[in-house]
Amino acid sequence: MPAYNEAKLVRRALEAIPSLVDHIIVVDDASTDATSDTVRVFGGPVELIQHETNQGVGAAIATGCRQALLLGADLTAVMAADGQMDPVDLPALLAPLISGEADYVKGNRLDWPAASEVMPWHRWLGNHVFSLLTRQAIGLDVQDSQCGYAAMNRRTLQAFDWERLWKGYGYPNDLLSWVTVCGLRVREVPVRPVYGSEQSGIRLRHVMLIIPFVIARAWLRRHARRGELARQQPRQT
Repeated sequence: MPAYNEAKLVRRALEAIPSLVDHIIVVDDASTDATSDTVRVFGGPVELIQHETNQGVGAAIATGCRQALLLGADLTAVMAADGQMDPVDLPALLAPLISGEADYVKGNRLDWPAASEVMPWHRWLGNHVFSLLTRQAIGLDVQDSQCGYAAMNRRTLQAFDWERLWKGYGYPNDLLSWVTVCGLRVREVPVRPVYGSEQSGIRLRHVMLIIPFVIARAWLRRHARRGELARQQPRQT
């Protein structure tokens, strides 16, 4: 659970996590409010990790995933500290992992009934646009590339160096790129869009510059990988 200045919402998010979860890792990305204090007094199977400097949501998720790997987790899920991800959907995310059908499962808000009515119009439109670009960049039929609600098995945790994950906004596109390059199996399941009193940290520069850059980098990574595989093929004589 990555958290940055979520003192008002993190307790509610923690309370909503179902009992099937054995261990909760909250990564406070150098919050300037009482986020860490709120987590400390919560109790239960909660581990708090604090970044000394603000590194970005992607970096916080990477920290949590590395810790989950050290703890020997078989299944790991990413949920936001602001309550934007409905815990009711967690079993559906875990199901393809448990059945062995997938290695990485993403939430798909756009496939939820009446998603266009629940989501703010600019987010609904932006998600469609970025999902289209991501599909073309990584060659994977993903419908909601921007959804951060995800679950993965241990194979995914071990597949690549989490230090290389994009540290800020745009990390879902980068993670999808790495998962694809690593040859892991990806599934999407519908999840409920949740929008309330939380404040989005996404700014115009993320929409216009950073996320397009991350997608372009994913395209280059895919084609570099294809070139590498082609060079490894034995030449015909």
